[in-house]
Amino acid sequence: MDKKLLESRKKMIYKFICSDLYVPMKVKEMAVLMDVPREDRGDLQQILSELVEEGKIEVSKRGKYTKSEGKFLWGIFTGNVRGFGFVTVEGEPEDIYIPEDEIHGAIHGDKVQVTLLPKKAGSGRRREGTVVKILERGMTRVVGTFQKSKNFGFVVPDNIKLGQDIFIPIEQSKGAVDGHKVVVEITDYGSKKRKPEGKVTEIIGHINDPGTDIMSIIKGYELPVEFPPKALKQAENVGKPVSMADMAGRKDIRDWQMVTIDGEDAKDLDDAVSLTREGEHYRLGVHIADVTNYVQEHSALDVEALERGTSVYLVDRVIPMLPHLLSNGICSLNAGEDRLALSCIMIIDKKGNVIDHEISETVIQVDRRMTYTSVRKILKEKDEKERETYKELVPMFEGMEELAAILREKRRKRGSIDFDFPETKIMLDKYGKPLEIKPYERNVATKIIEDFMLIANETVAQDFFWQELPFVYRTHDTPDPVKIQKLGLLINNFGYSIRIGQEEIHPKELQKLLEKIEDTPEEALISRLTLRSMKQAKYTTDNTGHFGLATQFYCHFTSPIRRYPDLQIHRIIKETLRGKMTEKRISHYESILPEVAAQSSVRERRAEEAERETDKLKKVEYMSNHIGETFEGVISSVTSWGMYVELPNTVEGMIHVTNLRDDYYHYNEAAYELVGEATGKRYKLGQKLKVVVAETDLFLRTIDFVLPEDAGALGLDVEPEDLRRDQTEQL
Repeated sequence: MDKKLLESRKKMIYKFICSDLYVPMKVKEMAVLMDVPREDRGDLQQILSELVEEGKIEVSKRGKYTKSEGKFLWGIFTGNVRGFGFVTVEGEPEDIYIPEDEIHGAIHGDKVQVTLLPKKAGSGRRREGTVVKILERGMTRVVGTFQKSKNFGFVVPDNIKLGQDIFIPIEQSKGAVDGHKVVVEITDYGSKKRKPEGKVTEIIGHINDPGTDIMSIIKGYELPVEFPPKALKQAENVGKPVSMADMAGRKDIRDWQMVTIDGEDAKDLDDAVSLTREGEHYRLGVHIADVTNYVQEHSALDVEALERGTSVYLVDRVIPMLPHLLSNGICSLNAGEDRLALSCIMIIDKKGNVIDHEISETVIQVDRRMTYTSVRKILKEKDEKERETYKELVPMFEGMEELAAILREKRRKRGSIDFDFPETKIMLDKYGKPLEIKPYERNVATKIIEDFMLIANETVAQDFFWQELPFVYRTHDTPDPVKIQKLGLLINNFGYSIRIGQEEIHPKELQKLLEKIEDTPEEALISRLTLRSMKQAKYTTDNTGHFGLATQFYCHFTSPIRRYPDLQIHRIIKETLRGKMTEKRISHYESILPEVAAQSSVRERRAEEAERETDKLKKVEYMSNHIGETFEGVISSVTSWGMYVELPNTVEGMIHVTNLRDDYYHYNEAAYELVGEATGKRYKLGQKLKVVVAETDLFLRTIDFVLPEDAGALGLDVEPEDLRRDQTEQL
């Protein structure tokens, strides 16, 4: 049905249901009364369903439609292992709490309609609601552990938010045995008295088999692993060496001195950099692999790349957006080989201003494949051997260090926020067991590449914004004022403050805060709290600016091998450069880009969650080998049920309030601390303390700590003091 016609009929039917003469009736009765032909009854049902979803009308258990009496909202239900849940409603400032008795069959991920319950005395500020209708099931497949009984089986879901096991008839078990990790398709969502039912569609492997744990997370997040044969065949066909025909019409800059700078184990080298001096100015070239030359719009490769949205970097593997044949082959800027690129060449003055730029289709040849370690040795350690090996490149690296510092200072002055978290690298053995968790620090070389990619992304975004062409921007909205006020209260505990304007905060205020806490014991903690108070960056077609970078223009241009938005805007750039951006093509991009941006944001969230989940799993597994050992950490979060403590290696565990055995502790919400009623002892954010590893739970992905003085009472065999020191130093 035409959208305009649909809206018109919707108004008419809603007016009819709201009239005084209307009595509750079923869709069939309504169709007869309104003389709707049998072939159009599907349209009537669609209109009624949409009115229900909008909260304008209600439908009874007997299928009769009436005007809504209460305020109806719809959102996504998030379950909790303890039975209750929350509904996130778009545009609402906080989630709606759903008590266990008010869930009415909703499970984690469902799209539901809710109505608010009357406020109970003493229930605090939180809004409570009841689920009145399940509009759409959010989960049709579940990953979990199979447990077999004599005549049936059941699956315990890995996602604890689902809250209940799934019954499996024996004939639907596919031969699974106790301890098998399986994928289950839900066939019946059950009821209050009856468990959901499903059938096993895939056996991933036994819970004790190497790699099964990570593969279960991959399946749980529905991350595509294998590429369709058609996409692989295309990758094979297009991945041929660069020919003279490929180079036609391109700017040939193969004689420019340029390098790639990446980690030692990187294989998809999609960005190269070049730098020369032109009087007082710098000519910086950021050269990005021209992936769109090989991935045509609507091809099997393109469809698959859009579906994946991004490459996913898990602890033991990479799930690429494009087949390795491309990402590690013709689209990798390997030293000494001709490659097609899209180059952003900028003339930058000594204050860091881009005074001129050019975006071109180019053909390049990288001189050397450099690593972060090697460049750090050249610039920071002045390593003679390394400087001799790359002597022809040393002047360029020194110029790069100089320019990067200028660009960083310019960003700092405008208020760009730089979170310098110590990232972790989890080292695994060949069986997937964690051997070591070590910090992965940023250094002079990583910062050079970051600074150069940032300025290229800004320059490209600004160029296309002023051309007023359809585009995909990377935007970051101003933080929610309520969250910023909460942050202000938190940091007051440490003697810091931030200035908040009438409406919103300026990024410079948060940047100043991060500068004040630099090299203090609470730096990591306050940095993390500040990050949590900010919104997530996303992809949009409207350029609303980037709060965190304090810039009006930003996009993702520099990684088309691993991010779909980059690939998408490369197409737009190339069509514009070739003079092919006609009204028809503009209209085409205006119609597809909102969905591309939305899907890319969703896929990015999914990848981040899967990455976090695999890291968390391996951290718990690692700490399972350290039960009874003592470490020093810092309190990273305080709640009414206990406090979280973070160790130097970023492992986080909880001390439950019930395990603080010297007193009864209550939670002081205003100061974010636990206070002993008899002793007056206080545990607050940022406080350092020693902890003993008491227990780990691989299923729940949790680590429990206790204080050393409470360990004995819990029957823990604590390591001697000298070994404790060794462990702390090891971390």
